[in-house]
Amino acid sequence: MPDPPPQLLVAGSVALDTRDGPFGKVEETLGGSAVYCALAASLILPVKVVAPVGLDGAKRVAQAFSGRPIDTELLEIVEAPTYRWRAHQEHGRNVDLGSSDNIYDSWSPAVPGGFEGWAFVGSMRPDRQAQLMGLLGGAKLLAADAMLSYVQARPPDARNVLRRSGWYFCNQEEFAALGGKDPEVFRREWWLQGLVVKAGDRGLAAYTDDGIVRVPAITGRPVVDSTGAGDALAGGMLARWLSTGGMRGGLQDALVWGVACASITVSSIGVKGIAKATRKQLDERVEEVIECLRRES
Repeated sequence: MPDPPPQLLVAGSVALDTRDGPFGKVEETLGGSAVYCALAASLILPVKVVAPVGLDGAKRVAQAFSGRPIDTELLEIVEAPTYRWRAHQEHGRNVDLGSSDNIYDSWSPAVPGGFEGWAFVGSMRPDRQAQLMGLLGGAKLLAADAMLSYVQARPPDARNVLRRSGWYFCNQEEFAALGGKDPEVFRREWWLQGLVVKAGDRGLAAYTDDGIVRVPAITGRPVVDSTGAGDALAGGMLARWLSTGGMRGGLQDALVWGVACASITVSSIGVKGIAKATRKQLDERVEEVIECLRRES
């Protein structure tokens, strides 16, 4: 029998977002790091999701995941309101206006016993993030993402997440809030296999033992809503890299696929773009990123 396809575990938040910006205003629209990441990754390979959701958000998640190879056995429905997040978007970035995260007090994370695959722990309350990473200590690749408001409000917990990470994703503000100045020095100080610093419309830079890999953002396409771009980037990058064998030489290709997923995500409000995307659309968007990369080099 052929080997089953590799599976990526995605943990994080399920959110109901209330946001305003150039796109207008949305109230309690589906979001969350686990949702964006899983939708992007599932365009490439099967995904297992670990997250808490309230009764008020469970149907919304099921609809968004419908038809995708996303295992929701560990998506736990708890008797608490789904995580809420409020933000104002300007100049392509979200200004955090606060959240209601009591759901994390009602949730005890669980992961598959003896998990040895690849795992991404997206932004959520960092004490739960760190707890999950402790449970996933046997993962071959363990990645995490930052969230500026939690880095600022809970620095010790945020650093505990960083300490447990093999790969770490953050934007430039989060990097600075964690005390970062030189990314390569920072990577070595925290014993990271890889550090991905996201720079919005300027693309990203990934730092590893092999040097720096830069991938530009797609130019010439309108950005409607930048929410979830980083989570989709991580999902697409990790899924592509895992699907091609996880070899060191495949990093740039994987990052290209991540940027393509982010580009699809920002083309619509909330999860709509990445939830409706097809593999054909993703393949076409990958070619656009490759063309931008050719022009830059």
